[in-house]
Amino acid sequence: MDRSREEQLELLLEHYRNPYGKGKLEDADVVMPGGNPGCGDIVTIYLKGDEGGAIRAVRFEGQGCTISQAAASILMELVEEDRLTMDDVVEMDGSTMMDILGRDLVSTRPKCATLALGTLKSAVKRYRAERRLAAAEARESEAERGLVFGEGAVEASRTQG
Repeated sequence: MDRSREEQLELLLEHYRNPYGKGKLEDADVVMPGGNPGCGDIVTIYLKGDEGGAIRAVRFEGQGCTISQAAASILMELVEEDRLTMDDVVEMDGSTMMDILGRDLVSTRPKCATLALGTLKSAVKRYRAERRLAAAEARESEAERGLVFGEGAVEASRTQG
């Protein structure tokens, strides 16, 4: 259902005045700051995930214009209520976020409208990269004990025997 311009404006103002999901997440796996130098907006995303790709918790802190801060609040609510996964977040694009906010209200401020989404995507990417690094370090540790995993493991075992 399409909202009128007045309803879209009221939604933005309500989220700006009473932000959803605002505050630190003390046990976050990733803390990712993001900024819009052209406007002075700042959004920091706190993300807690699980190995299956679910987002267990997400919060934000920030300061800036009504659009950037309302967008962060709306995104936090969307992630929680729709139980978005990390894959869902990565696949979401700025155009979708602008539609949610009310394209006619935010079309002249796309960077403000998409700052939180871009920051959350970066947090997801960092979360995944850190998990891959931890897994690689675990494999290296196993290799140091004389075990080899992955491609080349069979060949390495044959040449050593």
